[in-house]
Amino acid sequence: MKTIEINHITKDYGGRRGVFDLSFQVNQGEVLGFLGPNGAGKTTTIRQLMGYIKPDSGSVNILGKDCFAHADEIQRSLGYLPGEIAFMDSMNGVEFIRFVAKMKQMKDLGRAPELMEQFELNASGKLKKMSKGMKQKIGIVCAFMQDPDILILDEPTSGLDPLMQNRFVELILSEKKRGKTILMSSHIFEEIEKTCDRAAIIRAGELVAVDSMEKLCSGKRKELQITFENEQMAAAYVQAFDKAKCDAANKRTVVMKVGKELDAAIKQAGNYTVTDMDIHTQSLEDFFLHFYGGEM
Repeated sequence: MKTIEINHITKDYGGRRGVFDLSFQVNQGEVLGFLGPNGAGKTTTIRQLMGYIKPDSGSVNILGKDCFAHADEIQRSLGYLPGEIAFMDSMNGVEFIRFVAKMKQMKDLGRAPELMEQFELNASGKLKKMSKGMKQKIGIVCAFMQDPDILILDEPTSGLDPLMQNRFVELILSEKKRGKTILMSSHIFEEIEKTCDRAAIIRAGELVAVDSMEKLCSGKRKELQITFENEQMAAAYVQAFDKAKCDAANKRTVVMKVGKELDAAIKQAGNYTVTDMDIHTQSLEDFFLHFYGGEM
């Protein structure tokens, strides 16, 4: 079942800014990563899903309801974490959380106490004196405290330290097990790799690819370094395996980038005396670079 549907939307701000004929879906119980460099159109897309702006053409629907026509109803029922949160500096953190709960017509603070403990958040201080990381934690609490079935998260770990980033990954995996539907934009590819079922990749407002994380990760290449007993063995290996080349600093070592050829490369090395071997896996971030023409 399709929970979130984006159908051929265009929002053109001129100068190739906006999104153009963009289509993808998020299925029920799925975590979908929304990837792209700054200015690619991720936030523009998310704002249309939240009903803040209307597409010039095309449609956006959540549970079959038009996101612009039913914006109030949709905003009350789902969890949303914007890329930049508008805080009221006169409030302290607890007052702001209560304010958001009231807007969502919640009877109490729901999961907020549990989430504040999980993220080690003392929300009693004034918002204007809080760090970016503290404010981000409050945003996370506000997004999840209603225990919504659908979550839309725009750069959710921005400003968090590595420990809290890991806590957030744990939270997403826990929500995933509970069958929640999550659309999450992020620049942290390890985060996407650990949590998402699929990824939609956007560049300059246009969809570049939508694929399963399993398939995307299987396409990641590896750099293989093999050190042989002597230079003659290394030279013979290079001659036998055309993807390999001798390392400039150490003629006994050969280096190569391999994908599906990894097994063949290692078996070929078995014909010689190997003294050392290293395999470096390409990061998902590096893997995505070819979608962006070498620039993030």
